[in-house]
Amino acid sequence: MNYETIIFEVKEQTAFITLNRPEAFNGLNLTVGKELMHAAIRCDESSEIRAVILTGAGKAFCAGGDLKFFSGYGDQLPVVLKEMTVYCHAAASRLIRMDKPLITAVNGAAAGMGMGFAIAGDIILAAESASFTAAYTAAGLSPDGAMTHLLPRMIGLSRAREMVMTNRRVKAQEALDWGLVNKVVPDGDLLKETETLSKSFAHGPTHSYGMVKKLLNESFSSTLETQMEQEARGICEMAKTRDGLEGVAAFVGKRRPVFKGC
Repeated sequence: MNYETIIFEVKEQTAFITLNRPEAFNGLNLTVGKELMHAAIRCDESSEIRAVILTGAGKAFCAGGDLKFFSGYGDQLPVVLKEMTVYCHAAASRLIRMDKPLITAVNGAAAGMGMGFAIAGDIILAAESASFTAAYTAAGLSPDGAMTHLLPRMIGLSRAREMVMTNRRVKAQEALDWGLVNKVVPDGDLLKETETLSKSFAHGPTHSYGMVKKLLNESFSSTLETQMEQEARGICEMAKTRDGLEGVAAFVGKRRPVFKGC
């Protein structure tokens, strides 16, 4: 598929998704949403991809919904938003639920649904210039992009309310202190750090990562006994995989495992 608003590349078993509307701070419109959905499905389905990086071109990660684009629709805006959320939510769901680890490299501002995509990463690396803003109520709107699911789980309900209701801009170091990101790095080192991490994931036990993601995603809605049963079934399922057998054999043989993602 040819993309107009994103750059999609696969190198060394890592998919690089770059939001590519720098003149609009990578704001989201229908085309971006649809292309992100297709890219996410490809990442989910391709056995050649074992890690995914999501970042933005230019000075911003993603400014969220493109309000200039929205303003042209007048009273038809709800129709457009329903279509756009179908695309963007499908993209977010695939990225969050796929086996492959998702690393988000937040280079500058992440606002609105852009912030939702930023915090959807399994590992979130923020440049020193990064910032996070909910932004919705400033435009008289309400959150989408999984923000109300992810944010309270990451920073607690009180801080989530504060961010979403006041549109408080949280800079990179504070985001790290709050547990919103995993690491803050100098702007010039962001992609290098991200690629180093992605290479580790791309050579790791892909299905094992997927099971970890599944179990953690469900942990807040499961009872103790249900979660333990899912853990038991999960580890047994992993023990049937080639990588599971290889991991055990490598440990016993006191050697480094060679994982194939299967």
